[in-house]
Amino acid sequence: QVQLAEPGGGLVQAGGSLRLSCAASGRTFSNYNMEWFRQAPGKEREFVAAITGSGASTDYSDSVKGRFTISRDIAKNTVYLQMNSLKPEDTAVYYCAATRNWGYNLRNNPSDYYYRGQGTQVTVSS
Repeated sequence: QVQLAEPGGGLVQAGGSLRLSCAASGRTFSNYNMEWFRQAPGKEREFVAAITGSGASTDYSDSVKGRFTISRDIAKNTVYLQMNSLKPEDTAVYYCAATRNWGYNLRNNPSDYYYRGQGTQVTVSS
């Protein structure tokens, strides 16, 4: 069992920055790829970013590429999402999740995970 905790959301003005963190406890954390996905009211879940178990590879949705950076600290069992140049359309509940998927499968099935955090609200005001 893996438990994921996600502090770090909040309210920020457009153009600002936030860093989300996802602290894992339980099973071997590095066995899983980790993803962030988001869900805005009335919209489907959207893949945001992912990082492999080793941290060697990352992937981003086109909507956040160049603005968001995902990273992981295996020693601290923590995944981060640094969000810069935030836009009002980034407003959503952000979730971290542990998954075995990668690439096309992960991008198109962000809800196919083993474990998920409780979510954290990110609100970007214009």
